[in-house]
Amino acid sequence: MTHDNSPDTSATSRATLPLAPGDWELDPLHSSVNFTIRHLGITKVRGRFGEVKAELHVGGSADDVRVSAEIALASIDTGNADRDAHTRSAELLDVEKRPTMTFRSTRVSGKGEDWSMAGDLTIGDVTRPVTLAVEFGGAVDSPGRQGRRAGFEATGEIRRGDFGLDFGTGLLGDLVKVQLDMRFIETQGRGG
Repeated sequence: MTHDNSPDTSATSRATLPLAPGDWELDPLHSSVNFTIRHLGITKVRGRFGEVKAELHVGGSADDVRVSAEIALASIDTGNADRDAHTRSAELLDVEKRPTMTFRSTRVSGKGEDWSMAGDLTIGDVTRPVTLAVEFGGAVDSPGRQGRRAGFEATGEIRRGDFGLDFGTGLLGDLVKVQLDMRFIETQGRGG
């Protein structure tokens, strides 16, 4: 996620959307929120968050697309139980004080498979604008199951310091790279 202050354009607003208008819910079994951060400046620690909720609303134009997501910070998993417990503690993430990370989109632009989504990311009591590069993977009818499925990959970067998470300076890098693989299921009867 990077800061983005570029203006919205009417051409983008009129771009043909790859999905018909309607509401979509996250398919948690086929979705993941992953991250990478440098450790000691020489290696990377990779992890994921296991508890994610998200909704997608597609309107008639890009101006009418909305995405909201909530991630439980206590669901962090780096593959090491001791490291995860320490990361959840008051010394680092302090999940008692900051239980969730939320995202609310403010603007969507692009065409075809390549899109950009700007929004507000909130961690604890700090909210900052971020932008994700989004690749639309396509939409299909799921055999034997009701509703269409749509897939997206989103990538970006955030700086921990922007959210007051400047613990571990010298041990952990400030830049966190994020990758989201998201599958949404069309909600029958609630579109529009």
